[in-house]
Amino acid sequence: MDRVAEAFAAFPRADFLPASQRRRASYDGPLDIGWGQTSSQPRTVEAMLRLLDVHPGQRVLDVGSGSGWTTALLAHLTGPTGRVLGVELEPDLVDLGTAHLDAHELPWASIHEARPGVLGLPDAAPYHRILVSAMARELPDELVAQLHTGGVMVIPVAGTMLRVASSMRAVQVTRHGSYRFVPLR
Repeated sequence: MDRVAEAFAAFPRADFLPASQRRRASYDGPLDIGWGQTSSQPRTVEAMLRLLDVHPGQRVLDVGSGSGWTTALLAHLTGPTGRVLGVELEPDLVDLGTAHLDAHELPWASIHEARPGVLGLPDAAPYHRILVSAMARELPDELVAQLHTGGVMVIPVAGTMLRVASSMRAVQVTRHGSYRFVPLR
């Protein structure tokens, strides 16, 4: 079993869904988690994690952490020598995601309330990896600036999944299929 599959086995989606949605956890589509947000389609999350290529010990930002499922998956991939910082706009989802992480005993992972008008957590940057689970209209320079040299960000932009790789000389962007997400705000 590869590392991404191990993460999915260690942190079943059902553990991060409202009780009313848990019976639908195996559904390969987005599920409502309240506050106008969704738990992303498992196949999409898997594709994003494979593009992100997280390694043990890395520092990772999870933008749009929702109920904490992607934050927990990322924490599994970084292991306890890494650090995962989730950021979420909805205060109730920050509390819910934090409770889910606490229940799974992941002290190297945390979820923080986003500051209105600020993308990511620039004060804690740079990050080796950034996962964005909301659709941007265009590639946000504010998040690219939070990437460590050699870092990678996976983000849906205008309906297309982008893999953004930062180097000393340039930012390389590759396209990886069409997707739909809630809007990045």
